[in-house]
Amino acid sequence: MTARTQREYWAFYWPLALTGAATLLGVQFQNASLARFPDAVTELAIFAIAQAVFSLFGTGLEFTQHLSAHFARSRAAARQTLRFVALLASPLALGIGWIGATAPGQTLVSLAFGVDGEMLERVCRYLVWLAPVLLLHALRLYYVGLLIQARLTGQVTALNAIYLVALGGWLVTGFALGGSALSVLVSAQAAATLVHALLARRQAGRHHPLPESAEPPPSARRLLRFFLPLATTGALFSLSRPILYAFVARQPEGVTIIAALRVGFDFAFLFQQAANQFRHFFVSFGLDDLEGKRRFMRRVALGLTLVMLTVALSPLGDWLLRHGLGIQGEVLRRAMDILLLMTLMPGIIILRNYFHGMLIARERTGGMAWASLSRVMVIAALGALGEATGALDHRFAVLALLGGFSVETLVVWLRARGSGVR
Repeated sequence: MTARTQREYWAFYWPLALTGAATLLGVQFQNASLARFPDAVTELAIFAIAQAVFSLFGTGLEFTQHLSAHFARSRAAARQTLRFVALLASPLALGIGWIGATAPGQTLVSLAFGVDGEMLERVCRYLVWLAPVLLLHALRLYYVGLLIQARLTGQVTALNAIYLVALGGWLVTGFALGGSALSVLVSAQAAATLVHALLARRQAGRHHPLPESAEPPPSARRLLRFFLPLATTGALFSLSRPILYAFVARQPEGVTIIAALRVGFDFAFLFQQAANQFRHFFVSFGLDDLEGKRRFMRRVALGLTLVMLTVALSPLGDWLLRHGLGIQGEVLRRAMDILLLMTLMPGIIILRNYFHGMLIARERTGGMAWASLSRVMVIAALGALGEATGALDHRFAVLALLGGFSVETLVVWLRARGSGVR
């Protein structure tokens, strides 16, 4: 890898790494707000379940930025891609609303997570309010993809900083005015997402005007063939937590464990999100210099793991959760255990995303969906094993998650090799 290429990779990557951190910091703002309620454990568990259901639909759209970065390279192609995104997001938003507002949907939530009564009612109310946010989220991802296509990752980071300021400011103001957890959390998320989407649209138009092209735009069939496996991959990813929560919720200390998993996973995913940004490498830089890309990714994996270990094994982690987020007692103790085990995740994720990125660039995304399915099946099997043997505590839940991601990485490697990827 030449020094110039090294600098190019780093200049492209580090703003995206901060972008991933910003996304999870927004979640930590929400966790910190709930941790200050008198019954913080219940509030965290209710919001965790609602967000898990929301993510089941929303995570299927997370690859929207890869779709626009790959296909929206002319004005006609951009219009076609945007229409495709809107047509996909609308029924997903309606699905979230249906689950929260109808008796059959509420029954599904009750059966899946073992909640009923007032707790079930509050979870479903969150879902009804969150449904429109999904449309805003899809638009935001579409325009961010255009910025990534132009390698304007610094703009992406700046917009995420604005998103965090808007979210945090709304949360502080809303709770200071006496708003409920439901109204303040959801309205803050909606307002910040809308601001982000509008600014991303403006910046993409200003700094990356798309040309007219004589080539026809991508057909809906081609877009669907590319995106459906990605959406399936995202949706199956979002099943990882709900599956664990569903098994854990039936344990004697289920609410406490779910609250700890929510805090520990979200904090650890600050680092995982940084690892996830490598999928963009191959769309933006192509498929050459593979050895150089692998070397760069190994260095980042080592750096992320060392930082995570430093946080998990030093008083810094306890201080951040206790004083930064207001987490206390048994939830804090379990969350620290979770964070230590999750130090294994960045290396697994970066290896997986090396093959993900190459499959995306080659438009061979079907292998990603099969690998994600294997992850979900392994997590479910391990969750059932833990429940049957009485071993399902917070540590076992994390090991089940790591086992699922490890098997997924193995399967995506095998699928990539079958597609001619080294």
